[in-house]
Amino acid sequence: MSLFATLGRAAALALLLVAGPALADIAPSDAQRHTAQEVADSLLHGHYSEVKLDDDWSQQAFEHYLDVLDGQRAYLLRSDIDEFNDLRTRLDEAVLDGELAPAYALYERYQQRVEARLEWLLARLDKGLGFTFDDDQRMILDRSEMPWPADEAELDTYWTKRLKNSALELSISREEAEKDAAAAEDDAASDDENASSDADVVEEKEKTIEETLRQRYEGQLNRLRQTNAEDIFDLFMTAVTDTIDPHTDYFSPRESEDFDIQMKLSLEGIGALLQADGEYVKVSSLVAGGPAEKAGALKPADRIIGVGQEGEEIVNVVGMRLDEVVDMIRGPKGSVVRLEIVPGQAMDMTRSKVIEITRDTVKLEDQAAQSEVVEIQRDDGTHRVGVIKVPAFYVDFDAWQAGEENYRSTTRDVAKEIEKLRDKNIEGIVLDLRNNGGGALQEANSMLGLFIDRGPTVQVRDARGRINLYGDTDSGTLYDGPLVVLVNRLSASASEIFAGAIQDYGRGLVVGSNTFGKGTVQTLNELDLGQIKLTRAKFYRISGDSTQNRGVTPDIEFPSLVDPETIGESSLDNALGWDSVRKVQYRQYGDPRRYLKTLRERHRQRADDHPNFHYLERHAALAKRLREQHTSVSLNREQRRRETQAREDEQLALENERREALGLEPLENWIDSRSQDEEDEPQPLERAPLSEAAEILLDFSRLESGIQFAEHAE
Repeated sequence: MSLFATLGRAAALALLLVAGPALADIAPSDAQRHTAQEVADSLLHGHYSEVKLDDDWSQQAFEHYLDVLDGQRAYLLRSDIDEFNDLRTRLDEAVLDGELAPAYALYERYQQRVEARLEWLLARLDKGLGFTFDDDQRMILDRSEMPWPADEAELDTYWTKRLKNSALELSISREEAEKDAAAAEDDAASDDENASSDADVVEEKEKTIEETLRQRYEGQLNRLRQTNAEDIFDLFMTAVTDTIDPHTDYFSPRESEDFDIQMKLSLEGIGALLQADGEYVKVSSLVAGGPAEKAGALKPADRIIGVGQEGEEIVNVVGMRLDEVVDMIRGPKGSVVRLEIVPGQAMDMTRSKVIEITRDTVKLEDQAAQSEVVEIQRDDGTHRVGVIKVPAFYVDFDAWQAGEENYRSTTRDVAKEIEKLRDKNIEGIVLDLRNNGGGALQEANSMLGLFIDRGPTVQVRDARGRINLYGDTDSGTLYDGPLVVLVNRLSASASEIFAGAIQDYGRGLVVGSNTFGKGTVQTLNELDLGQIKLTRAKFYRISGDSTQNRGVTPDIEFPSLVDPETIGESSLDNALGWDSVRKVQYRQYGDPRRYLKTLRERHRQRADDHPNFHYLERHAALAKRLREQHTSVSLNREQRRRETQAREDEQLALENERREALGLEPLENWIDSRSQDEEDEPQPLERAPLSEAAEILLDFSRLESGIQFAEHAE
């Protein structure tokens, strides 16, 4: 998965590749025309699906190209769309024959509109904002389904609101920062470091709103004047590949180099996978063992709105290209980057905070499997359950290829942890695959061999319909006791193969939340210019079911803090669908599902009484309701505050209800919940699924042994 290219990169590229004075002189090169034909050939003859670059595809590609350029209907007019309407049936020719000029012409019109709009915004700032923030205006947040604007006057109305909203957000954010600094000053004697950090935030906010907005728009204008043919070609090719599936992607020569660096795990940064989210950069996931995950301050779905280096002021990155933001975050090992973020759960962009992360490289040992023993208290005494955390499926390829005997791999490390746990009188093992985004397929296969005695593990179907069967060929098992696999929405790819196989074999139970749904295989092919990452095959479980799109459904489902509407394969445009193939013959190790009724009932009883599970369930429902309701924002300062406060009061009340039940001090502000150290809690929220997985394992073990449960005491 590319650091900057996997999820929605095209939308970010489109934001600011805008017109320079000599744009009309920018034309596609012979190499670009040839590369477009190579991309077309790759799609037609190499993609897993049956791709047809015809008029129907052209219609879809045209609409997607428009979405990439102007997804919020903020620049182009209805007349522009009508003028280029013939492209609806000509984009197939653009890639098949390398006739890129029409696509470049549409891009030129878009860039002209963006340039004019930026100049309009700067002219408004020259006159002074003059906003009062006391009327009843509201601004619609998502315009993607609205008709194209009829004229400039309609866009002027929209952009006046958008400018007003930006000014209001900055005004409220500055006021909040000043309040935080004032509070920090009160605590300065006890915490000088915090006071200094908060003062840095205020220093950033002290610039006038007009200056901040001017810097933002002038920065965009400066970057637009650097637009070149490679930028335009990159954007158009990305729009083309994105119409096929979200994991088929074009990489420019520069992006190819960055992708290769990341795949070798030598990239120095914070260890986060980023994606575009309109004008913002959003965290899609964290790299296991990386600096961001270790720091604990950055979470999936957080939006990054500012980046600063240590000792320097934070630069606003709203509206910047995704690859530019990545370059700002990346840096030498040991250096500090400051990020201004808006938590993913926040409904308003004014709720920002500054965090610091020390850059580092992600080493193999940082992703190594680790074990612990969880003690569960029951009426008959203390029970011990082994837990093995598997952050990724890794292997030291260089050492393995060199024939070294003691090379590192997931399977070898998990085997060592099993041996350690055997000496600790455990009653079963929980394999924790939460946030495991996959990795080496061979390791998923070989790790299964620790728990099954030879057999198939996964089917891989190519574009021609040929199915290759992979599996464990080693006889014997290392562990044959009670087993539970814990997963969540960020468990993807090889993790899903492993969990699905355990479920199909009846070797153990899968618990947690529905997995990501990444059931496709990609390869990199060299092009005249850059590379294409192409979906070439699809994973299927031994039962015949695909993991694509639907993921793995746990036997016992837990609520999740990750919103499946925003994270996961099913949330991506043009994701390939779910299907199935014939099942293969394999041995059943047991039938855990015959106990599911009892296991679910006992889980439900514990969850109803557990503050953390109660919180998780209500949080998921609240987040969905708030998201569905939050379709517009008020441009009235007091109304905006009331609406924001009302939403945060609900979130805070839910958090404090949990804290009260756990005997913790309540929080005064919802935003403070992000800075709480869960390790100081007697029952941290992140540990709740793990503890419950251990409880389920004990129940499962007793049922397998024929031990009856006592009646549940009310």
